[in-house]
Amino acid sequence: MSAACPPQSPAVAKTEVVVDGWCPLLAATFAYWDNILGPRVRHIWAPKGQGSLLLSDGEVTFLANHTLNGEILRSAESGAVDVKFFVLAEKGVIIVSLIFDGELKGDKNTCALSIILPQAELGFYLPLHSVCVERLKHIVRKGRIRMQKGYNIISTLTSEIVPIMELLSSMKTHNVPEEVDIKDTVLNDDDIGDSCHEDFLHKSISSHLQTCGCSVVVGSNPDKVNKIVLTLCLFLTPTERKCSRLCRAEGSFKYDTGLFVQGLLKDSTGSFVLPYRQVLYSPYPSTHIDVDINTVKQMPPCHEHTYHQRRYMRAELAALWRATSEDDISSDNLFNAQDSFTPDLNIFQDVMHKDTLVKSFIDEVFLLKPGLSLRSVYLSHFLLVLHRKALTLLRYIEDETYAHLLNLAVD
Repeated sequence: MSAACPPQSPAVAKTEVVVDGWCPLLAATFAYWDNILGPRVRHIWAPKGQGSLLLSDGEVTFLANHTLNGEILRSAESGAVDVKFFVLAEKGVIIVSLIFDGELKGDKNTCALSIILPQAELGFYLPLHSVCVERLKHIVRKGRIRMQKGYNIISTLTSEIVPIMELLSSMKTHNVPEEVDIKDTVLNDDDIGDSCHEDFLHKSISSHLQTCGCSVVVGSNPDKVNKIVLTLCLFLTPTERKCSRLCRAEGSFKYDTGLFVQGLLKDSTGSFVLPYRQVLYSPYPSTHIDVDINTVKQMPPCHEHTYHQRRYMRAELAALWRATSEDDISSDNLFNAQDSFTPDLNIFQDVMHKDTLVKSFIDEVFLLKPGLSLRSVYLSHFLLVLHRKALTLLRYIEDETYAHLLNLAVD
């Protein structure tokens, strides 16, 4: 492929990102359309780790320029971010590009933030596509404001591209398998209290289901944390399990926005601080489970979570727009006393809702003999019943809403 690539411009800056292990991401690029020279690459990010696949700068430039071809006549609403997905079989790569308008050197340009992966990693990447895109979309919104103010956008983009590289690298080594064996979970214990207290297991599963299958499991023992992670993943779909991550025994990963279930190790002091911004930016509310002290806490319901999330995003962008210098743009200076929105940092609350459905399931599943397929079959039956009950409830709400609107129309 190198022979067909144009020479790399010496003006293009490059950042090498050190990652642990192998990163499936070949490169990330920021390119823009120059009205005289056509597509130009402004910056390249490339992983630098053991076993990472590398592309030459010329190859990366060729691929990045491909994302802007045909975008010269782009017609989109102001502030719109278009997501394009390219599969270049002849080059053996896939490219995910976010196309947006921005100001460079006082001129309005069409820009593209892209990530490049081997085509062989298509099956690995697809379940994580929405996670990566949503995170990149918000960083693009912040970057557009910086561009309009004449500030450097590269540092802003780097703040999200580097964590995404680390996320993809960690998911390669510690992702939850698509099919979870019940023998590796708490549901295979001889008795309900062998691995954890009955009430703790009940609250964990119940809250996990209430928060749309999203949970953060923290603790000091990696084996214990991973056993709870795998137990909760039994209640997810195979695709959702591909967006879940086990904890690492050698040291904790960082919290990553958008994963369904993730295990995290506490530090040497026995604590783990979750980053408020990243937790709030998750698409769904989360359950916080501490396996050391057997506590279960959860965020507000989905509609409240979405409301607070959007308020925080708007406040963050508004604060960025009001900033008078680059020194004012930091997480510490993001909000000030004049802001109308003050975030509630105590977002995890005790589980107040008691349910009988999960309680009955736990009591009954431990009556079955462990080590056989009986418990797996019973779990499948429980999930089917749960799904049918949810559909029935939704149909009931639709019928009640329709009847209410019909009465209003008659009146």
